[in-house]
Amino acid sequence: MSRKQAVLQAVIDAWCERQDIDAVLEHMTDDIVWHFSAVSVPPKTGKAGAREFLTVFKEKVRNPAWRIFSLAESDTALFVEGAEGRPVIVPYMGILEFRGEKICGWRDYFDRGSADGGNLPDHARPLIERPVIMGPKFLERSTA
Repeated sequence: MSRKQAVLQAVIDAWCERQDIDAVLEHMTDDIVWHFSAVSVPPKTGKAGAREFLTVFKEKVRNPAWRIFSLAESDTALFVEGAEGRPVIVPYMGILEFRGEKICGWRDYFDRGSADGGNLPDHARPLIERPVIMGPKFLERSTA
């Protein structure tokens, strides 16, 4: 597991197990720019903006189920394809930009209709019915 992947795993564990906003923020730079929903809403900036987003998101999403299907890396970024949610499942693509060991940029791309509670079309089901390669404590369970 790369360092970037280890940071993502720590974020997943903090969020999915405890919804611990402070633990998630520990992995972000003070000047993070977070584009949740990409172009449909303005980005949240700084840890205060990230905290604001996560606080609202925490109220909407109980018992998160964050599953990663594919990962790719460059020198400064981690590209993540996965699905989040239950009972509403939202396939997404995310790009995490790093400065050192911390996330300085986060962009999520997904179908807004699904995220707002719409049904996932049947033709999109194969996007979420794939082997999971990372998720909450996934690596510990798979190697135990």
